[in-house]
Amino acid sequence: MEKGKIIIISAPSGCGKSTIISAIMNKGCIDMQFSVSATNRGPRPGEKHGVNYYFLSDAEFQEAIASDAFVEYEEVYPGRYYGTLKSEVGHIMGEGHNVILDIDVKGGVNVKEMYGPEAISIFVAPPSIQTLRDRLEGRGTEEPEAVEQRLARAEYELSFAGRFDHVVVNDTLPEAVAEVESLIMDFTSR
Repeated sequence: MEKGKIIIISAPSGCGKSTIISAIMNKGCIDMQFSVSATNRGPRPGEKHGVNYYFLSDAEFQEAIASDAFVEYEEVYPGRYYGTLKSEVGHIMGEGHNVILDIDVKGGVNVKEMYGPEAISIFVAPPSIQTLRDRLEGRGTEEPEAVEQRLARAEYELSFAGRFDHVVVNDTLPEAVAEVESLIMDFTSR
């Protein structure tokens, strides 16, 4: 059995990364599986350990960090961690499936450096900061200050684009989906 590969997709918030991934996964043309992330938050009603997340105690999460058990992790809020376990990625790849990682840009750069040619890194960018502003404001889900914070973070995250294998500008969603799908198919067929 051939070992699977790693597909890294990163983007600033509001660039359509999750929508693109869902569209490709729903087509079912590429063998890709999400890795189950680990977190130190408690399970919400209906969530199951090993299905939605690997729920770790604070001490277990810190121990996993100390023992280099993560491909990447991040403190998303003070004291609240999320990460991708090396064991989870290795298990999926070992079964011959490709692993798709929907992660922040710094994590994307780090995972690509860790796995080298076993991974492809794709950065999804907005056509412009103004377009991103329009999309975030158009959602109507956030206060103006939150939109400004996301835009400031997006400008910082855009500085990482050159460290990815490919940059796909999400100007029109169908074209962005097709371009990302083509890049993945080309990479996984090699």
